[in-house]
Parts: sequence; C-alpha cells; structure tokens
Amino acid sequence: MIPRRIWGIETEYGLTCAALQGHRPPLDADEAARLLFKPVVAMGRSTNVFLRNGGRLYLDVGSHPEYATAECDQLPDLLAQDRAGAEYLRELTAHANAKLAEDGVDGRLHLFRNNLDAAGNSFGCHENYLVRRRPDFRAMVGSLVPFFVTRQIVTGGGHVRVRSGRVEMGFSQRSGQMWDAMSSATTRSRPMVNTRDEPHADVDRYRRLHVIVGDSNMAEGSTLVKVAATDMLLAMVEAGRNPELEITDPMRAIREISTDITGSVDVEMADGRRMTPVAIQRHHLETIRAFAAANWDVDPWHALALELWDRGLTAVESGDHSLVDTELDWAIKERLVARFEERPGSNIVALQRLLLAYHDITEGGLQERMEAGGLMRRLTTPELVTDAVATPPRTTRALVRGRFVGLAQDLRKDHMVDWVHVKVADPAQRTIMLTDPFAPHDERVEALMESMSIS
Repeated sequence: MIPRRIWGIETEYGLTCAALQGHRPPLDADEAARLLFKPVVAMGRSTNVFLRNGGRLYLDVGSHPEYATAECDQLPDLLAQDRAGAEYLRELTAHANAKLAEDGVDGRLHLFRNNLDAAGNSFGCHENYLVRRRPDFRAMVGSLVPFFVTRQIVTGGGHVRVRSGRVEMGFSQRSGQMWDAMSSATTRSRPMVNTRDEPHADVDRYRRLHVIVGDSNMAEGSTLVKVAATDMLLAMVEAGRNPELEITDPMRAIREISTDITGSVDVEMADGRRMTPVAIQRHHLETIRAFAAANWDVDPWHALALELWDRGLTAVESGDHSLVDTELDWAIKERLVARFEERPGSNIVALQRLLLAYHDITEGGLQERMEAGGLMRRLTTPELVTDAVATPPRTTRALVRGRFVGLAQDLRKDHMVDWVHVKVADPAQRTIMLTDPFAPHDERVEALMESMSIS
C-alpha cells in the first residue's frame, strides 16, 4: 500500500454583505464577520474554536472565515471533511441572513470559495502533508517545485479575466499571487511552500509540508487529484526516487502557464531543455505510475486520482476539454462561460455575477444545482458529509480531539484545545499532549473524559 500519511486542508473564504435593493452594502467586512461568528462566539467564547468533528473554525486576518479540516489519512474522509467545513459555514450564513431579515436590514451575506476578490486581494487554500523529518528538507521541497508550478493545468480553479471587453480563460487564480518557491513568510513574500517548522506532532520525527500555492476548488475531482497526486509524489521522494527536474525560473513559469489554456508554453529547464507544463506533469505521472507498479498496491481512490490526472493532461494536450468538463474546475468553468456567451444579451456584468455564483457556497450558489444536473461530478455523498459535520475521522488523532470537544460542550465544561493539546479549564488545569497524529485513541484522554463525566 501507499505509505500512510496525515493530510489536511485549510480554506479561507471571501465574505461580503450585498444589498438586496440598493447599491451600498449595509455591513462592511468586519461587521459581517462579527454577525457570522456570533453563534461561534456564543458556543466557544472565541472566534477561534475546534469543533466536534475535530476541525478548526476561526476568523483570519482581513475578516476571512477559515476552516481547517481535521487530520485525515483516507481520501474520502478528507473530501467529506473539507466539504463539511463549507456546510458548517453555510449554516452560519443562513442564521446570519435570517437575523438580517428579522431586523429589516437590506442585506445578505455571501461566502465565496475562491482566491481573489474584486480588488485583487488574495486569500488561500492551504494543504498540509505530514512528512518525516530529514536534514535535507529544503532540498526535498526544491525537488517538488516543478510539480507545484505545473499541476495547475489539472487542479487549477480556473481564472476568467476580462481585458478590453474580451474574456480570457486561464488555469489558476492563485498562481499570479506567488512570489517565491519557498519561504517562512505567508503574505509579505508569498511562497508556494511555507517552510515554517510547525509539525503539530512529535518534532523529532515529523515536519509539516505546508503548501499554499493551490487554488480553492469547488469540484471534488480537483481536490482529489491535488491531494492524492502530491501524496504519491511525496511517498516516492521519501523512498529515494527523485523526479529529477528543475525549472530555471519558477515564478515566471507559474504565471506564464496560468494564462495559457493550451498548456503549450515552453518552460526553460535547468539542464537547457524546454518542456511544456503537460510534459512536466506527464513526467511526474508516469514516474509515479512506474514506481507504484513496482512498490505499492494502489487503493481505488488513489487509482481514481491517477486516472483523472492522466485524463486531465490529455484534455489539455488535445484541446478536447470535454474529457474533464464535469470533473475539473477550470474545464467546468470554461464550459459554463462558453454556454453563457451563447445566450442572447449576455454581458460582462452578468458574466461576473455568474462566476461569483460558481464559487458561492451560500444559498443561491451553483454547486448543488450543477451536481444535481450532472454538470459537476460529486465524489462524496450527502450522508457522508452530514456525518463529517459532526463526527471526526475515525482513524486519526482527530477522533480523540473531537470526542473530547463534544463531551466538554455537552457537559458545559470550560476547555482549551489546539492541534496537540486538550485541557480542562478547572482548578487542576489538566492538560494532555497528543504528539501522535496517527493515534485515534489515548487512554489518558479516556480517563480524563470519564472524570469529567462524574465530577
């Protein structure tokens, strides 16, 4: 089997309060965020809380709601936990909008799962992969850069630009916001990989690969390929097989690739060759396939990711985007735009509204209608996501945390939790440190929970 690994996804959401009748928003971003998080503060006396499902919900800098999934080691769990965050925020938005209507406020909150606002400000979708601690961490990350530069041609969220009245389609909203390959910064010099050493695990054994170059995806197929392909590449590199590619100027390449929907732009390699992003991605895919055939039994979810990855590359290379136009965001969005432009009376303002609706996770968004109509393939089930809203993954440390949080909330016990600690805020100040993210059970926490129930 492919080596077991812990993954997680953090998604920042755009938030606005739109006027229903007039043109002036009745609430600014800070006011909208306070209204949205009112039930959260009532529950946890903070805008930074851990939930019963093991995930974290908080208000990030710039009034961006952010949801971080619980630790997952199975792909269907990750997809469900990621979507559960959107469902949780959708419920908060519905509650806030009901309050606005009750108070007679001419406005409605909307949450957007994208990466750019109208002013060009960027907010992210970050991936986390637990890796073994090694002295050559930076060199290992460097070997992944060509993959991260070019994977947008499959996993990009799609970027529609309007220039001089013309609509131009690109792969990624996020790529144009990158300024470095790797750095410990996140905003001042936004890198593809953040190297800050926070493993949220045993520091002697692990590091966390914090990838911030990816787009926020609506299509579950895009999320699957994004995480599964990176997971397999990491497993191969950790086993000693390097992709052996290096791009001369990654920052120039990532921007040029993003705007070329044909995937045919030449990228200069350190060895003097010029390769297209399709060729670079195909090299990674085939290297992983060959390594997997010799070393792993590939589970059905990773196999599905490999097949979709392959088909996505074929779609770009051949120009036949219908091969993936219900599964990968950029192709789904391209088809949506093309159909819209065929309508009589279509205009740029209406197109921009349509694109916002594509990323809108609140009531009135397109995702559920597109999935119901077969225009966007869904990989999770409603039942699995409903379960994930309230229940942590059952095979990782998240189960310990989620059960502890649920019991503390039910008993109305003051408590403090982060990724590694659980604490009961009582005179004894009982704190337990959980350094193994692979462990779904802990006898110390079980004993603590039992004492909470009888005290």
